Amino acid sequence: MTDSTELNRLFWHSRRGMLELDVLLVPFVKEVYPTLSAEDQARYRKLLSCEDQDMFGWFMQRGEPEDADLRYIVKMILDRVQPD
Repeated sequence: MTDSTELNRLFWHSRRGMLELDVLLVPFVKEVYPTLSAEDQARYRKLLSCEDQDMFGWFMQRGEPEDADLRYIVKMILDRVQPD
């Protein structure tokens, strides 16, 4: 279980100032992050250390991360918002 201080910190780190990223990351950290396994939580924290422009390209599907952990969490976030 993630404590409220950690969730609050992640919420603010998820706010990137780029609308396209904010609409994906903020709801994800609020609604999904607390239910993730420790490994997936670590992947999300790793994603937050990436550059905004890199994340933008990944989420707009103009490329994908070389790192397998980052590919996994990007796909998880995209699968949540894309229709089947």
